[in-house]
Amino acid sequence: MEPASMTCRAHIDNLDEVIGFVEARADRFGLDDKKKFGLLVAVEEAFVNICRYAYQGAEGEVTLACTGDPDGFAVEIVDQGISFDLLSLPDPDITAGILEREIGGLGVAFIRKLTDEVSYRRQGGQNILRMALHVPPGGAEA
Repeated sequence: MEPASMTCRAHIDNLDEVIGFVEARADRFGLDDKKKFGLLVAVEEAFVNICRYAYQGAEGEVTLACTGDPDGFAVEIVDQGISFDLLSLPDPDITAGILEREIGGLGVAFIRKLTDEVSYRRQGGQNILRMALHVPPGGAEA
């Protein structure tokens, strides 16, 4: 599958466009519905966090790139916002009562749980989050 990318303003109004872009690439790759749904939830969580926090009220952009090969399908999300490694956050304590829990953190847990591989790096003033799904041989068309 040829790499495909899109860039948009880091604004919540662009969420549908972002999800539609990733969904179309995942469909073209042949990702099964269950894996695709999980990936779309993870992409939504990451994009919304960038919109809310990366640029601290200023304008900014987000670039998404989708790639697929015989091993799987991946989405890379890049922004130029403040440095933030969301993977450095601990998993939330879901054993605590709902009123005793800390606010936040569930989105990061979703990203970790719904993808097979997730990584973060800061390079050239950019946050780069990569989320990948492994596909068994014959599980999708490349």
